[in-house]
Amino acid sequence: MVFKMNRLTQHFFKADKPVFTQADVATSIPGTDFSRHALIKRAIAKDEILNIRRGLYCLAPPYQKRPLNVYSIAQRVYGPSYVSLESALSYHGWIPEAVYACTCASYPESRQFDTPLGIFSYKRVPQRVFFAGVERLVDASANVFFMASPAKALADYIYLHRPKWSTIGAAIESLRLDPGEVANASALELRELANNYRSRRARQFLSDWLKALAEGVV
Repeated sequence: MVFKMNRLTQHFFKADKPVFTQADVATSIPGTDFSRHALIKRAIAKDEILNIRRGLYCLAPPYQKRPLNVYSIAQRVYGPSYVSLESALSYHGWIPEAVYACTCASYPESRQFDTPLGIFSYKRVPQRVFFAGVERLVDASANVFFMASPAKALADYIYLHRPKWSTIGAAIESLRLDPGEVANASALELRELANNYRSRRARQFLSDWLKALAEGVV
């Protein structure tokens, strides 16, 4: 199968680099900008590579040595960013619903990208330390991605959607959160996150959650 591939596809297949940029193509494939652009166009036309967004590509599934993870691609589509909001809550098993877009918090302005791999939605969330409460994870296929903790994802949700919740119990009911998970949240993390957000609403929510934990009323 390798020898029937487009020359560009073959290079990145052999290099085991399933996600690559236009700059990667320029440094890896000899020739002119025009000839490299023609290779990209032909590979896309033959469904060997996918154009995720301008200047960012990935090998199509039949040409991937290992499966890709949309979470790992999210930070390359737009960033700095991390997976958060509904996607993070679903990943951690805190909400029962499936999530059909990859939802992320971003440092730059909010954007949305409709790609062959799905929808990537980014919302700007001002913070003192952007990656506080975010973990660097590696999946079984060695894909690296940045995932918000459940508390961080909820705080981002509060900032962006401004729900009229007066208690953590209202949040549990509205989002159908797992009460046991909410009750087991780290008090230390909640305190650290409360000091990290510029949003008064997010800080208040985290403080109320912390108080409910201390009083055992979650």
